[in-house]
Amino acid sequence: MQHVLQVEGAERRFGSTHALCGADLHVLAGEVMALLGPNGAGKTTLIRSIVGRIRLDQGRIEMFGKTICEGGSAISPDQHTFARLGVVPQEIAVYPDLNAMENLRCFAELQGMARTEIQEQTAWVLEWTGLQDRAKDLAKTYSGGMKRRLNIGCSMMHRPQLLLLDEPTVGVDPQSRQRIWEMLQQLQREGTSILLTTHQLDEAQQISDRITIIDHGKTAASGSFDELCQTTIGLQRRVIIVSAQPIAPESLPTWEVDQHLAVCRVNNVATELADVLAVAKQAGVPIRDVQIEAPSLQAIFIHLTGKELRD
Repeated sequence: MQHVLQVEGAERRFGSTHALCGADLHVLAGEVMALLGPNGAGKTTLIRSIVGRIRLDQGRIEMFGKTICEGGSAISPDQHTFARLGVVPQEIAVYPDLNAMENLRCFAELQGMARTEIQEQTAWVLEWTGLQDRAKDLAKTYSGGMKRRLNIGCSMMHRPQLLLLDEPTVGVDPQSRQRIWEMLQQLQREGTSILLTTHQLDEAQQISDRITIIDHGKTAASGSFDELCQTTIGLQRRVIIVSAQPIAPESLPTWEVDQHLAVCRVNNVATELADVLAVAKQAGVPIRDVQIEAPSLQAIFIHLTGKELRD
């Protein structure tokens, strides 16, 4: 499948701080790629370098087969290259004293769209974002979720083939978050390639085709969810036994034991659970509860980046 975006060996330093230390990223045509990482990992720096707001010190960026940055030097691509790109920044970027229709038309005119095309696209975006009923209300009267949807809508007026979104659901209520994910899934079905950053790991797992995790400015892992599972935590289920009293580690030597918890891994819960419980009972464990945990993107994320908090 053809790449619409390739980043190789991206490096960027701000003074003594290394924001990017050789990060790699590849987005295929028609896929949703989730770019994940702890705070300060370099996600936003990478996004800004792709759209040309930051110049890399080293590395190469190619978009739609055109090199736009190489070896620390920006290469001016033809306007057609960036015309195929849509960008939604983390900060709300709409005009508060304009209404939704005026905001959409303003961004469309900046893209050089024809008047008839603007009219058609405005109607489509208002329906797609669910803002038809508030189209003539000033943006400053909108809720946070509505502003987010309008922000995304402005970036889609020229129907880009690649859409970059930096934390598109930050600060919105659950209903708006769900609507935004549905909007992005519709774009994917229609063939738009999407690169997004998010801290909503469960939703990233559901919507993305592939995931890239960066940490300390480097690419820690990249692939589909199953591929990441296989190379990190494995595809097995975790059976967690909760005991009514502390468990002696030597009683279950092949298990993970921590105070009142004992954990083992199984390939098939339906066929292996009974044997697992029998082993725990034989070891004298007074079982209070049993939990089954499937592999998750959160578990992969913690495995690759650690548990410490970062501000």
